[in-house]
Amino acid sequence: MPTVARRPRQKPDLRREIVTAARAMFAEEGFEAVTMRKLAARIDYSPTAIYLHFKDKHALLEAVCEETFARLAARLERLAARPQPPLQFLRDGLRLYVQFGLQHPSDYTLTFTMGSGQAEPDPDGFAASAGNRAFDVLRVALRRGIEAGDLPAMDVDMAAQGLWASTHGLVALFIAHPHFPWVSRKKLTEHLIDTMIAGLRQA
Repeated sequence: MPTVARRPRQKPDLRREIVTAARAMFAEEGFEAVTMRKLAARIDYSPTAIYLHFKDKHALLEAVCEETFARLAARLERLAARPQPPLQFLRDGLRLYVQFGLQHPSDYTLTFTMGSGQAEPDPDGFAASAGNRAFDVLRVALRRGIEAGDLPAMDVDMAAQGLWASTHGLVALFIAHPHFPWVSRKKLTEHLIDTMIAGLRQA
């Protein structure tokens, strides 16, 4: 059968189809094992047509990660729009991050732990990314706590990165080692969040 360069598809629909297939293949086979030709075969399309949308599989992985970050950012931004005390906002944001990772373990692993062999994106590119949108909610939560007097003055970027690193570690361990004899995941998550916020208040 000839490839589906003959079956016309709307460009946004095709791009969506490519990203969806790539997400599944990266999760199933690993980044290195996936090729543009194998991806084209999966969606019954020509490799040439895929290259019209993505220059290489690194660009594809970036698109998959950006989509995951956008979903996370949207959930965090909805949380940020609710009126609530600053430290409750911070706690809820950290809980939401853990919940998102555990609800979407394949996407989380792909986005946060699967290396592509590429260098980190340039800072200007990150500033405009959905990943930065998600991370900025954490910075906003810290600034609100400082302004309300619930937290002492601190380097917000350093504190935010420390919180993210610690919370990411918990999520990554939960996903990578599901059969470890964890105590209640909810209690462990709450313990970690309580410990981190107590540490910030004593900084």
